[in-house]
Amino acid sequence: MKKYKILMTTMGLDIGGAETHIVELAKELTKRGYDVSVASNGGVYVEELEAAGIRHFEVPMNVRNVSKMYQSYKLLKKIIKDEKFDIVHSHARIPGFITGIINRSEKFTFVTSAHWVFNTSHGLKYLTNWGQKVIAVSEDIKQYLIDNYNTPEENIYVTINGIDTDKFSPEITGDDVIKEFNINPDFPVVSYVSRMDEDRSLVAEQLIDYAEELDKSIEGIQLLITGDGNSFDRLKEKADAVNKKLNRQCVIMTGGRTDINKIIAAGDIFVGVSRSALEAMAAAKPVIVAGNEGYIGIFSEDKLEKAQENNFCCRGCELSNGELLVRDIKQLLLDITDEEKAELGAYGREIIFKYYSVKKMADDCIEMYDDAYSMNNGKKILMSGYYGFNNSGDEAILTTIYKNIKKMDKSISITVLSKNPEETRAKYGFENVVYRFDLFKVLKAIKKCDILLSGGGSLLQDTTSTRSLMYYLSIIKAAKMMNKKVMLYANGIGPVSKVKNRNMVKNVVNKADLITLREQDSMDELVSMGITNKNIYVTADPVFTMDIIPYYRSKELLIKAGIPTTKGIVGVSVRNWKGCDTIPERFAQICDRIHDEYNKTIVFIVMHNPADANISRQVMEKMHSQAYILDGQYTPNELIGMIGHMEVILSMRLHTLIFATKQRIPIIGFVYDPKISNYMKLLNAPDGGNVEDIDVEKTVAAYGNILENYKDVVENLDDVAKQLEEKAELNEKYLGTLLK
Repeated sequence: MKKYKILMTTMGLDIGGAETHIVELAKELTKRGYDVSVASNGGVYVEELEAAGIRHFEVPMNVRNVSKMYQSYKLLKKIIKDEKFDIVHSHARIPGFITGIINRSEKFTFVTSAHWVFNTSHGLKYLTNWGQKVIAVSEDIKQYLIDNYNTPEENIYVTINGIDTDKFSPEITGDDVIKEFNINPDFPVVSYVSRMDEDRSLVAEQLIDYAEELDKSIEGIQLLITGDGNSFDRLKEKADAVNKKLNRQCVIMTGGRTDINKIIAAGDIFVGVSRSALEAMAAAKPVIVAGNEGYIGIFSEDKLEKAQENNFCCRGCELSNGELLVRDIKQLLLDITDEEKAELGAYGREIIFKYYSVKKMADDCIEMYDDAYSMNNGKKILMSGYYGFNNSGDEAILTTIYKNIKKMDKSISITVLSKNPEETRAKYGFENVVYRFDLFKVLKAIKKCDILLSGGGSLLQDTTSTRSLMYYLSIIKAAKMMNKKVMLYANGIGPVSKVKNRNMVKNVVNKADLITLREQDSMDELVSMGITNKNIYVTADPVFTMDIIPYYRSKELLIKAGIPTTKGIVGVSVRNWKGCDTIPERFAQICDRIHDEYNKTIVFIVMHNPADANISRQVMEKMHSQAYILDGQYTPNELIGMIGHMEVILSMRLHTLIFATKQRIPIIGFVYDPKISNYMKLLNAPDGGNVEDIDVEKTVAAYGNILENYKDVVENLDDVAKQLEEKAELNEKYLGTLLK
């Protein structure tokens, strides 16, 4: 992908977890070839950034003052305009607010990071702009964004506070710090690092307040407290008073420092929270996790889950107090052996390598950058189809096409027209979903796209209704009127019976830029209408390229649904069809025969809920043998996975038959539409007759024949399936030509 020109905006660059996160991220991205700059009010880390070749722009975004914010707005807008950054990445509320305003007039990709939770009272919520995408540094902050700002889950990425494991390492020595502050190396040292602001310095103050008590228990103990902020002077006075009373240097207040790795190295143990705690773990120090928001205590394997839930920030944990600190400091320095302390330190460093490396943090950010940038700059495709109707076949088409396009080019932005946008977003994690019957939004989506993709299924037919046909033709027509490219993607065409409808299809389809069809019969149907478009190709249904969940996972789903797996399973997929009242009775007879004569488990597969569930239960009510039903809210990938555990599939539904073929499961089809008979002929597979007159004896005989010749049937199925899979892959190849 593109090596972006990135500007990171934050309030300041003094000591703090978020500030260190920004510095490490900027340095790692720079190493990887990205052009990174930082804008802030300045601070101790500016020198480190500039030493790494990272430019710093001074912008006073550190105070919520109208005058300063307006000044920052003018300065930042000029910087962005002059430098032409691809991406602006904001790391705090004020910079995010200012950047969001600038983004209204200047073209760039705007993303943010959420390092902590903000006060949302008194209208402060509206000072917060999370950009097009946002990185949360923990799962609980992700949930906070969803709950408090209604941020769509698909727009949130979770990363970690990446730690430089070379900079923070047991190999680093604290000798310089020990010498500078006259620390006595013969006595234990407790290191602590945090901003010394009123909302961050609770634990620092508790350490000072309980220094005398610690001194009584631990001979010569020294508390090395690092950080600067608005409470530093007050705490320094308290520390000086303690030292005077003890008549020695017990509490050492260093102020703000950038050599945090050496501060940590100078200590025997570490007390702190968030990033500083992780840095100490990387240095293999035993760590007491404690901060303003809570107390976890001595970090060990049993504390990992709790610590990770809140990114070592202690949110939701019991509050810190002096008694807890004294207890745990005494335990580490008095009650456990050096070997046990070393084991704690080694475990902490192991956790950093496993979950919290700066490389992992940079990878997560780059993924967000790629996705956000593609939204603004990649090709834009609008997908129209029978989506959001809870039909697993059409949902399989949607998800497979979506996956294949993203695999082809991740920068492509895809918008989906859906009957149920919220469900489509939630179920599949799609970013852009539009209600298909909102005329204004649909036309707006067409206007924004580069290509309209009329995707899969039997969209152009009038068997179900002329209204449905008119909808899809109107979408295509509107796209062509706006000079958009149009592709009919793996469509099944027909039947189109009415003369007027056939003429409309002819007129509209002839204007399409590219047409792929899922079978030859659809080509024949178009030719019979007089369509002369030269860009027509016969491929195969995209579902032949869909992903399947792991075998063990699909078996777990079957067991959870109460399906016995100890004997052969026969899957049955039925649907209502007008004028066919005998469907429940005939299928009940077939299922009972197979159950009784072959000792098989009968399982009904619901492809379209609730319609298929209702007709399936009608069949089950007429059966004398026991049967089961898969009517849960399964994804297409889960359904096809479960079908893979079945022996034979009996189906009225085309995509149940395709799911089975993909899994090399023998099939028997029941014809309600030419597409079923055409598919059965293609596979040289048996059918149970037309749904208006289902042949029970023929079906049972066909089933018996499959069992007798199972190996040969599967081998034939495998040959045809491989051909169809290869043909299905051509859909993306042809789409690629249109994208060029």
